[in-house]
Amino acid sequence: MRVARIFRRFGELSWRERGSLGEALFALAIASAAIRLLPFRHVVRLARKPARPRAGSDAERIVRARWAVEVVAARVPWRTVCFQKGVALHGMLHRRGIASQLHYGAKMEPRGGMKAHVWVTFRGNDVIGGAEAVGFPCLATYE
Repeated sequence: MRVARIFRRFGELSWRERGSLGEALFALAIASAAIRLLPFRHVVRLARKPARPRAGSDAERIVRARWAVEVVAARVPWRTVCFQKGVALHGMLHRRGIASQLHYGAKMEPRGGMKAHVWVTFRGNDVIGGAEAVGFPCLATYE
């Protein structure tokens, strides 16, 4: 059973990893609800808690937060795409004192319409969604 395997794997994780997964679940749920109900400028404001630098390795905290968002996003029963992942991760990083940037880009489709993408960077390096951002001119960046 898939559910039994998930619970067994969860039991094998450290408390820190379990906490990160719980935080990611909450962050993705809030991001998903906010994206459905609020204008994007308000959604970004929710995730924009000022980052206060903390001791410890930024790289380790970034990797753990990104891992948690990716793991949870693949398993929740609702649709999660770059918007939800980006907003959730940006908020999680800021809570860890990591001043990430959330980028919003869009491009016109050849057959009409527009396609948008959100990605997160830290000090110019991709954290999540950057590989898929090729071809999406950045229209706005949020600290």
